[in-house]
Amino acid sequence: MKQSTWPGRSDGSRFKSLPIKHQFHQSEFKSTSKFWSTSSASRQIRSSDGDFSKLPFDILTKIAASFTLPNLQAASLVCKSWSEGLRPLREAMLFLKWGKRFKHGRGGVRPNLNKALESFLKGAARGSTLAMVDAGLLYWEIGDKDKAIALYEKAAKLGDRSGQCNLGLAYLQAEPSKRKEAVKWLFQASKSGHVRAQYQFALCLHQGSGVNCNLQEAVRISLLVLLP
Repeated sequence: MKQSTWPGRSDGSRFKSLPIKHQFHQSEFKSTSKFWSTSSASRQIRSSDGDFSKLPFDILTKIAASFTLPNLQAASLVCKSWSEGLRPLREAMLFLKWGKRFKHGRGGVRPNLNKALESFLKGAARGSTLAMVDAGLLYWEIGDKDKAIALYEKAAKLGDRSGQCNLGLAYLQAEPSKRKEAVKWLFQASKSGHVRAQYQFALCLHQGSGVNCNLQEAVRISLLVLLP
């Protein structure tokens, strides 16, 4: 039976764990990337005297790429320059909305995966990590895993926890598997409270896959999933 590993939508709750067959020990998962406040993004914010509206779009995207529509609308009301700067991401939300309609046949439209993917990609091109993840989901479902992983990776690097989780799961299924990278991204998503990532990361700790076996930590993380 083909095992489902991805949620039906970017914020879905249905998931199954991946089977882990090969085991080896690594401890490098502790050396995760530093929080973005120490990155070039924060340096550019300081150099612009904290004026969010002066940031170039690539830096703005690192900050707001994973914003939902209410977040974008609220930020856009701060001032005219913020509104203009966030315009591409607001446009991305419209493409994301239409993509979901075409994917699930909602809002008076018939299901059309081609149009759904086209809409998600347009949203992704405008910087939305939510659209990147949904486009990645469709690519994975149709078997184009390289394109799916590329989108997950882009979303993950922009701080999207669903992108980080899906990238970790994809690396676990890679041939050959990239368990060290998988654990790194699952750990990143787990820190932000992503339930699927916590569940899979706990399994990695329990089975010593890509990380040193640590039953005590595995139990602790499992309890976070069961008793949020």
